Amino acid sequence: MELKDKTILITGSTDGVGRVVAQRLGSAGARVLVHGRDSTRGDATVAAIEAAGGKAEFFAADLASLAEVRRLAEAVRTSTSRLDILINNAGVGTAGDKRQTSADGYELRFAVNYLAGFLLTSELLPLLKASAPVRIVNVASAGQQAIDFGDVMLTRGYSGVRAYCQSKLAQILFTVDLAGQLEGSGVTVNALHPASYMNTTMVRQAGVTPWSSVETGAEAILNLATSPALEGRSGLYFDDLRESRADAQAYDAKARQQLRSLSLDLVGLAFPKTKEQHS
Repeated sequence: MELKDKTILITGSTDGVGRVVAQRLGSAGARVLVHGRDSTRGDATVAAIEAAGGKAEFFAADLASLAEVRRLAEAVRTSTSRLDILINNAGVGTAGDKRQTSADGYELRFAVNYLAGFLLTSELLPLLKASAPVRIVNVASAGQQAIDFGDVMLTRGYSGVRAYCQSKLAQILFTVDLAGQLEGSGVTVNALHPASYMNTTMVRQAGVTPWSSVETGAEAILNLATSPALEGRSGLYFDDLRESRADAQAYDAKARQQLRSLSLDLVGLAFPKTKEQHS
């Protein structure tokens, strides 16, 4: 894909694999919208991209707050008239077995790893559709746990690993569901597990010795974001560079609809009309 003058938003791009992806895209001529919580790291990432001849801007937002997610979406809409690629990369890892909640009272990993991306994507969809052809990439994981719709917020039997794996599978259900909704729009959406235990802050905080490089993970993300082979293909899950199959729940239409209805309710959005309701 020709990246010169394309505008790309990458959440969680001031550290780890997100930062590598941002720098690669910037050096290829894209205008990179860098997102993170820390302005010092954000400014440093922008400076690094600009020093290599690229263009970048920093957007600060804490994705543990739905209000800040909405503010981020509004800031993006104000700063650009088009958005060519959206990479939902930001996340919270598996470290810690003490249940935490977001600013809105939701289980933290579900809120940050899944719900924030769901809301951000929903808020930016009109801009994305107007910019088509466009790609959305959801950075998920091979660590997947079926969603317990009786206790989505994991008030019972909580563990950081379980919470992380459930949130990552939720991303994949969202990917498959959204692909169906966007069919024919020129907007494609795919998800991936970029690499196992990359050398990132998230992995080190979990007490795991990294065995993959962030560069390896970046290549996998860039493949979905830019490869001509993915043109027009949507609703897929990749393990590294290989098309793969996610947990069976991702292909359960009833579960996807249940998650969509729940998510719209949690973020306070109206349920979209079906084709039959429009006709």
